[in-house]
Amino acid sequence: MPKATTAPESAAAPRAAHSLNRIYAAALKRGLAFAAWRLPHDPVWQVAVSLQQEHRMGQPVLETSAFGFLFCPFQASERHSNLFIKADLYYSSVISELKAAEDAPAAHVQAFLEELEKQDNSAGIAWYSPAENGQGTVQTEEAYKTAVKNAVTAIQAEEMEKVVLSRVLKRAVPEGFAPVAAFEAMLELHPRALVSLVAVPGLGTWMGASPEILVSIDQNQVFRTVALAGTQPITNDTSTADAIWRQKEIEEQALVERYVINCFKKIRLRDYTEIGPKTIVAGNLMHLRTDFKVDMKQEPDFPNLGTDMLHLLHPTSAVCGMPKEPAIQFILQHEGYDRSYYSGYLGPVGSAEGTQLYVNLRCMQLLPTEAVLYAGAGITGESSSEKEWLETQYKFQAMRRVLGILNER
Repeated sequence: MPKATTAPESAAAPRAAHSLNRIYAAALKRGLAFAAWRLPHDPVWQVAVSLQQEHRMGQPVLETSAFGFLFCPFQASERHSNLFIKADLYYSSVISELKAAEDAPAAHVQAFLEELEKQDNSAGIAWYSPAENGQGTVQTEEAYKTAVKNAVTAIQAEEMEKVVLSRVLKRAVPEGFAPVAAFEAMLELHPRALVSLVAVPGLGTWMGASPEILVSIDQNQVFRTVALAGTQPITNDTSTADAIWRQKEIEEQALVERYVINCFKKIRLRDYTEIGPKTIVAGNLMHLRTDFKVDMKQEPDFPNLGTDMLHLLHPTSAVCGMPKEPAIQFILQHEGYDRSYYSGYLGPVGSAEGTQLYVNLRCMQLLPTEAVLYAGAGITGESSSEKEWLETQYKFQAMRRVLGILNER
């Protein structure tokens, strides 16, 4: 973990939110990678700033990772690399000083602290844009519904069991938009999700509120993952107690559960706890979720369980399909755009609290004047193109609401 390095008195803002804004602004001024996050049901937000020039990495190895934040794409490639934002500098809403890692270069730490002194609380409305503009080709309603119908036909022909088809929506960034203000708005709107703001030079700026755990290993060496599928909107007349699920959604959830269990079987792990499915709330939506847990202290033959399951699970059937290879090929042929980091995974690794990686859902990427929003729906043989289109509309609302709130300020 980082050691304490006290910033100059003028850089220590009396309010944590102001400190977050100033740290973000200083990171951008210095051209550094920045990640802010807050775990579900946790009042504490955290920040990592990397002083490194290179963030690309190969396949993550969780058990030996330094403390930092992973940000990985749907499919790793030369264009979209796995990224690691090392916590050379660390801050959280419950500490009053910036902390530097023991191996952080002292001269770079001092330069950052000097930059931090120059920032005021009105800073932080800028953001990194991607090196390549034009991310996300907007698919028409007709084109998306046609893709869904083609998927149903392929599934009924037994070419695959399930596929997840996504699309993008572009919205103008409100005047005076500030990523930190958007992050703070998401903290209030999504207490049950991993809320994140990631800014990397060349890559751009992403933010989101994901409800789906991919891999979690806590400080007690307990491994967790979930099977999350099925979607319906919350209305004033519905609650988790009286939610009614259609056969299509129950089937979709069962497929994701089976996918997780098959991954356990591949590494010959038999001793795990399975709880669910149960109805859970995520923002304006309800989903079916099954929780899986393994006490790694009782499973000494699986010391690399986190890394092994990460590589087997991603991309999960909840964002890709089953079987994985034909589903990926169908996605590449029919979605009509590059997912980039949407439906990849992200989260803190190597901390004293453990590792918590989430699927990158309910997210948006910031372009110079637009926000690109992402949403997908799981397609099975029982799917209706109209209902799947509406499901993506519901999922867009999480980020549209954030943009709308900021537009009203």
